[in-house]
Amino acid sequence: MPLKTLSGKHADPRKGRGAGINPEGRFETVARQAFDDGWDAPEDELPPLKTHVTAERVKSIIARNDSPDIPFTQSINPYQGCEHGCVYCVGGDTPILMADGRTRPIEDVRAGDAIYGTVRNGWYRRYVKARVLAHWSVVKPAYRITLEDGTCILAGADHRFLTERGWKFVTGTMGRSSTQRPYLTTQNKLMGTGAFARPPTKDRDYQLGYLSGLIRGDGLLAYYHYQRAGRIHGDQHQFRLALCDTEALQRAQEYLSQWGITTQEFVFQKAVGNGQEMHAIRTQARPAVEQIRGLIAWPGVPSPGWTTGFLAGIFDAEGSYSQGILRISNTDKDIISWIDRCLRILDFRFVLEHVHREQLKPITVVRLTGGLREHLRFFHSVGPAITRKLDIEGQAVKSEARVGVVSVEPLGKALRLYDITTETEDFIANGVVSHNCYARPTHAYRNLSPGIDFETRLFAKVNAAEKLREELSRPGYRCEVISLGANTDPYQPIEREWKITRGVLEVCAEFNQPVGIVTKNAMVERDIDILAPMAQKNLVNVFLSVNNLDHDLARTLEPRCSAPARRLRAIRTLSNAGVPVGVLVAPVIPFLNDHQVEAVLEAAWEHGARQAGYVLLRLPWEVKDLFKDWLERHYPLKAQHVMSRVRAMRGGRDNDPEFGSRMRGTGQLANLLAQRFRIACARLGYNAGQRNRALDTAQFRLPARAGQLSLF
Repeated sequence: MPLKTLSGKHADPRKGRGAGINPEGRFETVARQAFDDGWDAPEDELPPLKTHVTAERVKSIIARNDSPDIPFTQSINPYQGCEHGCVYCVGGDTPILMADGRTRPIEDVRAGDAIYGTVRNGWYRRYVKARVLAHWSVVKPAYRITLEDGTCILAGADHRFLTERGWKFVTGTMGRSSTQRPYLTTQNKLMGTGAFARPPTKDRDYQLGYLSGLIRGDGLLAYYHYQRAGRIHGDQHQFRLALCDTEALQRAQEYLSQWGITTQEFVFQKAVGNGQEMHAIRTQARPAVEQIRGLIAWPGVPSPGWTTGFLAGIFDAEGSYSQGILRISNTDKDIISWIDRCLRILDFRFVLEHVHREQLKPITVVRLTGGLREHLRFFHSVGPAITRKLDIEGQAVKSEARVGVVSVEPLGKALRLYDITTETEDFIANGVVSHNCYARPTHAYRNLSPGIDFETRLFAKVNAAEKLREELSRPGYRCEVISLGANTDPYQPIEREWKITRGVLEVCAEFNQPVGIVTKNAMVERDIDILAPMAQKNLVNVFLSVNNLDHDLARTLEPRCSAPARRLRAIRTLSNAGVPVGVLVAPVIPFLNDHQVEAVLEAAWEHGARQAGYVLLRLPWEVKDLFKDWLERHYPLKAQHVMSRVRAMRGGRDNDPEFGSRMRGTGQLANLLAQRFRIACARLGYNAGQRNRALDTAQFRLPARAGQLSLF
């Protein structure tokens, strides 16, 4: 049975626009139910505690503002910030396997990050990508778990690991006592690949090795001599590197810049049919080309840094990884010889396969052996740039690694330990499968202590509909459009059960109160039976926020929202039902999704959207630090470029709080974005005609009470 999320939203409107991090732990909560993980747990294993939802009765429900930048003066937020957590488990430096194939210390993981978990599929448990839903820490007594291969993990007594005999706690008791629970012994073997390799230090030698592997594998470095009329000669020097994956291209460009070599970016080949668009960098300056030739020269004796860098570069250029097979192919004997040499230096096992090809040069395939354990060691120790090639999803959790438990020792002192809650309720900690144990509240905004064990608190404004009816019935109420979802998404997952947003809509329909809805969740389709009749009276419109069409970017940027394709389907469903629907391209982030503005508008138009708006990335208060942290973790090579563009569009600052400019920005780049948006909208037909009409406030009325006759 799959894990079901009951809640999970970004409650704080100042959050880093999809970063999913909040160092103070104030507004980031997910409620979750227990689920069958597919393993036969012993009868004496303690059941997980359930998450609780706190029903809250508020004194008022309509919030008001006077900002000239916001197209509404009234708003309703059915839910307030909520939190959840789990038992604090492992040491802060424990490496966690991220969904991009790399590792990160658990202390640096944040809610919204993509990691690897596991699910039971057939005979085996298999690796799958999942999202981190929460992250906490606490100081408590720690234990050291040591495995046969030297893997060492620091964990709390209540943490569980997956063994060949099911989930087991770090410590426990057996027998008939009420506190009995299965625990790790030296007879157990953990499930996984064992300790992860340390990532390489990307020093000068590493960079030289990487450039050598990448450019020799995929680059053009040439000199042409020919005669030209009117000139002594027409000598041409050329360097070009073209790739489908921009990650390697950006790394190469950055490394070349370290030596003062400037390259120009261009589109080498546009996407045709199923083919990918290829980007490239180049220079034709003779000094630069000659310098590059010197940088990629074979070394006399390769240093450790050059060795790992070369393997990373040649893998990015000529390597592949699919169906559990890691290969590097090339026709150049010298390159194959250097791959052979470098793999032997790092003690990798491999085989060489020579492939004869008609009318083409024979090719040699270097295939790494040793299974997933060795493949992960290669990925982590050499550090390729292209994350697409590091995908292990679907592979079975089985390994010949020596991961038997040697000892479980108390350290005799308390340490700060960390835990994460994930969609699969497990994660990969230093190569072994670790469990999210129990839920506990850490809602600091509500003064709930992180030390309160085994609790979760979600806050739902259960009397929202009642209070709305009361406020709309007041003699002095002046009807203005109410925005639903100004701070928190009204269709967060908990709405499926609590239906507070639906109750608010029912009251609005009863009073003919016009309402505008903004959401990133396709769940809005559920309320079409209310929205469609209101739309016939011009009392409602819906905006779906879609800021990009890249599934991977969306999972990183907005990890808890419906996928872009799903939101587009919701636009179509609403439009077909006669509900005026629009698309909000927000936030627009330079260098990340600003190039997709036109594509989003085109896709939304095709699905029935007829209104459109956009908001430039805003970084008020501490959000600027959250966003910078998110950039450094997810897009380190773009971080400086993004912030440079943000400041250029914000008058030299990280944020512009001024009314009138904070939503659109200032300067040439902001004006160019606004012009692009206007041109695209005009070309497609957005924001024109009857579908863009203002909502009607003149129909507002107090509903007749039961048994009361109408005057006319």
